[in-house]
Amino acid sequence: MFKKTLIGLTAGILLMSTHSAMAANYKIDAAGQHAFIEFRIQHLGISWLYGSFRKFDGGFTFDAQNPATDKVNVTIKTDSLDTNHAERDKHLRSPDFLNTTKYPEAKFTSTEVKKTGENYTIIGDLTLNGVTKPVILNAKLTGEGKDPWGGYRAGFEANGKIKLKDFKIKSDLGPKSQDVELIISIEGVKEKA
Repeated sequence: MFKKTLIGLTAGILLMSTHSAMAANYKIDAAGQHAFIEFRIQHLGISWLYGSFRKFDGGFTFDAQNPATDKVNVTIKTDSLDTNHAERDKHLRSPDFLNTTKYPEAKFTSTEVKKTGENYTIIGDLTLNGVTKPVILNAKLTGEGKDPWGGYRAGFEANGKIKLKDFKIKSDLGPKSQDVELIISIEGVKEKA
């Protein structure tokens, strides 16, 4: 009986240590420009206006065997907004929209990660324009593996949607321009333990 208990405990410890070894922290490769935070919104219900944030930083924890332990943290410099039109960007940075002087950063911090099949649901708090609201991102692992420089990388794509009025953005461009679609592509470099 004692021998069976000892074998069971040893197996359990080995499984736990193997499992914890699979969890890893990744730094988002924004410096290498292998990460993009983009958005689109309908313009007057006629066409799509696309933009992106050029400066952001953050990381994520990824454990393929236990997604519930995964975490995502990203900080965005709001004045790095770019829609390929200087006057529009100036207006979007103004108090009419993002008020980037008063709120120079936006932050996303995950509170829960769930996996269904190949897809992930990332629930988190987005702080934008001085307001914090829950946001849901639908994500997918696009790939992982060794890179040519001796590192290990993992990449994800995600999308979601936010309502402008939820974040005290009162400018109204019509009924089809109330929601902003988020389009995110992130490549992370595994941090050394």
